Amino acid sequence: MGQMQHPSGKVVVERITSQALKNNSGGENPTRRVTVYLPPDYDKTSNRYAVIYYLHGFTWNDSMQIAIDHFDKLLDKAIQTGKIRPVIVVMPNQYTLYRGSFYTNSSLTGKWADFTAIDLVNYVDKHYRTISAKESRGIAGHSMGGHGALKIGMLFPNIFSSVYALSPAELGLAKEFGPGPAFKNIPQIKTREELIRDYDHFYENAFVATARAYSPNPKNPPFYVDLPFTYNGDSLIVNFDVLKKWHDNSPLNMVDNYVGNLKKLKAIKFDWGRNDFAPHIPYTCRLLSEKLENYQVNHYAEEYVGDHGDKLWTDDGRALNDMFPFFDYNLTFEDVQYTVKENKKKSK
Repeated sequence: MGQMQHPSGKVVVERITSQALKNNSGGENPTRRVTVYLPPDYDKTSNRYAVIYYLHGFTWNDSMQIAIDHFDKLLDKAIQTGKIRPVIVVMPNQYTLYRGSFYTNSSLTGKWADFTAIDLVNYVDKHYRTISAKESRGIAGHSMGGHGALKIGMLFPNIFSSVYALSPAELGLAKEFGPGPAFKNIPQIKTREELIRDYDHFYENAFVATARAYSPNPKNPPFYVDLPFTYNGDSLIVNFDVLKKWHDNSPLNMVDNYVGNLKKLKAIKFDWGRNDFAPHIPYTCRLLSEKLENYQVNHYAEEYVGDHGDKLWTDDGRALNDMFPFFDYNLTFEDVQYTVKENKKKSK
């Protein structure tokens, strides 16, 4: 017998022009592609659905989430096997000129957090049959997207109720995401094309993209950023004013100022592979969990045997067996307002 076919959801590609991204001076296009997954029964019913906003990683985009990670097929399987009830999933494209927005409001590149939490949510609620309440809205992401999910959850606890971050990156400055060869190399790179040409300058690219989000400087070509670490020969120079901006935008440090917001969220979970190619990820995930525990912010944090991506989209992976059930348990799938209205009509 062949492998069982699951009923297929529908993948719709939208283009949304964001007010939050207009007038950016960094050359970013304010019209963004957004991939929307609609569950198999969407066109056969008049039901309203809970929504998960899923944020992709650095160098990735929404269409790769379908073409390479087969996110839609995984959702079909999750719904068919009861891992999650029928749900809408929204994947915005935040691949920028420097390969990632870091889901952060920037004076140079645009307000990417506001685009995600305000413009995008408003558009989806207006154009699709969503349950437009925070209890029915979750946010998730991988790597840079996990960073974004935690950050946006912290900033917008009245928009989203539940957060799941897979291998969240750049939670704080630590290990290889700190002073070192990449910061030393950046001044030798003179063009964007050289920086993003391949993966040879991956960390240099990531640091410049982060700086365009955290510490832009319109008077400092070629990348129009200030960096927290520079070098004079082999001697490290720490630019403390810039470093403070990086700390203020790093989720690990943001916790101190957003404890109240974090406690408004119904559920928080993040996980990471012990053998991630980026050592700062397991390290800062543990630090984040300890900090949340010290502040008595209820959350789940799990380490598993895996690397940055090998246990995500597989049949035994985290998305199917952990992330989707997490949202199934924590999101509200019934339209409470609609039910109340219908009951009132019937009682008249």
